[in-house]
Formats: sequence, structure tokens, C-alpha cells
Amino acid sequence: MTSPSRPESGPGSSPTHDTGTDLAERYGRSDAARRRRLVVAVSGLVGVVALAWLGWVALDSSSPDVQSRLTAYDVVDGRTARATVTVTLADPDVRASCLVRAVAVDSSPVGERSFTVTGVEGPSRVVVDVRTEREADTVRLIGCTTPDQSRPR
Repeated sequence: MTSPSRPESGPGSSPTHDTGTDLAERYGRSDAARRRRLVVAVSGLVGVVALAWLGWVALDSSSPDVQSRLTAYDVVDGRTARATVTVTLADPDVRASCLVRAVAVDSSPVGERSFTVTGVEGPSRVVVDVRTEREADTVRLIGCTTPDQSRPR
């Protein structure tokens, strides 16, 4: 036996009300569609900001103020190593500080030498002597920095 206020359901019976309408009347309409649009809009905005930041970082990193490259080195004697460094400045007014390090066979640093390069256009070849506390095996270029470029290049 069924109550008169409830429609019968089962095989062969047709409901008198739409199930979706009954749920909406019973529980109220949800704001899921509006919430979903808001989430999509906010996610899109965050994505656009992230892509703009990534583009700015890539553009800024692709044109450094200074670039450097170790082109040659020579261990002169037990207390001296000589390094030849090619330094390229983006602008002759840029003042670059460069660092080379002499390293022993056991990979420990045995000497360092910093030098500055300024006022040159195009690639500049710089030869520096590094005094060492004992015989060096190799010389490594740590890199060059400027006031606006803290990461050695």
C-alpha cells in the first residue's frame, strides 16, 4: 500500500513529477554553475599571470649584462696558474666583476683571483695570473657579475 501523497514508481508506472524538479524543490537550487564559472575564470587569470611572469623571466635571462668564458689556462709553476677569459659586456658602461679559481688535484681550491672589466665593446680577452698556495691542477671560471646581475655568467 502506498500513501496518496507519494507517486507510485515501478515497472509500468510513470512518475507524475520530474525527479530533478523534485530535488530542486526539496533541497533548493545549487550555485554549482556559477561557482564553476568563477573557478574557471580565476584559474584562467592565474594562468595568464604565470605565463606573463615566465615570459618576463625568460626575456630578462636571455640578454645578460655580461657573459664570460674560460678559453685557456696554464699552470705556470707550483705557485702560479694563468687563465685566459673572454668577457663580453652588453654595454661599455657596465662594470663586471669576474672570479677565477685554481683547483688542486684533490679538487680543493688553492687560489682565487677576482678582476673587473669595464669600458670595452664586444668580446674582450683578459689574461690573469692566479697565485696559489700549492700546485694547481686546473683553473675554473666561476663567472662574472654586475650590479644588476647577481648570478655569475
